[in-house]
Amino acid sequence: AIAKAAHAGQRRRGGEAYINHPARVASQFDAKSIEASIAYLHDVIEDTDETAETLRAKGVDEGVIERVKLLTKQDGRDYRDYLSAVKKDPLARAVKIADMLDNLCDNPTAKQRDKYRYGIMLLAI
Repeated sequence: AIAKAAHAGQRRRGGEAYINHPARVASQFDAKSIEASIAYLHDVIEDTDETAETLRAKGVDEGVIERVKLLTKQDGRDYRDYLSAVKKDPLARAVKIADMLDNLCDNPTAKQRDKYRYGIMLLAI
């Protein structure tokens, strides 16, 4: 419900509702798992007005918030450094791989394809 409200009105490249992306990522995990919760929320800090504090105020588990923060890209941070940090956390790593696989199915540009392939290879090793 938090992800759905946060992404309300947002669209993906092809025009579909943005919430479909985190829902597909979450569908790769058991519905009641922490990974599914992380997956639903993985883009909310990065792409919406939600913050760690607003998620905490809404009762989101601290472990979920920490992984969502880890998955949130920061301006100026090197992509390899970002992925190296994600790789150290098995839950964040699993969600990031599922995220990139879904992104590869969404008509990515050649540059995006290369980026996601590189990311998946780095995280899978």
